Amino acid sequence: MKKDINFLPVEGVQIVVARKKNEIGEYDWQVFLINQNDVPIKTVFVTSKGYGQKNEEEQKTSTLRHFFVEVQPGAYEVVETIMPDVFHLNNEYWVSYFVDEQIFDKKFIFVPDSITEQHLVKIPALGLEGILHE
Repeated sequence: MKKDINFLPVEGVQIVVARKKNEIGEYDWQVFLINQNDVPIKTVFVTSKGYGQKNEEEQKTSTLRHFFVEVQPGAYEVVETIMPDVFHLNNEYWVSYFVDEQIFDKKFIFVPDSITEQHLVKIPALGLEGILHE
């Protein structure tokens, strides 16, 4: 049962929404998972969804599921491409993974309108600008 599982706090795993210029000089936005730990993380599941309101009308995106066998120390994986059309929503990334036999689990939520140019910072692990969620 879930109550019998010992969940330790997630440390060293980050979700980043970063932008990079494409071939025609426009920005493409992608979501990255970064492992800043000294050990690999394994059996990594990321569930993503968007939800919220626009003009007082409920909106939600499809729920997407992503799987990575292993993310090495200091490495990253592209989770998905994200469209600016959903930046006004809560964009949730629920990450679960194992280190050895221990499971880790955390929700990363980018609140509405937090993915903006004003919040961009340099993300050294990616060599890009983005919005970092730790």
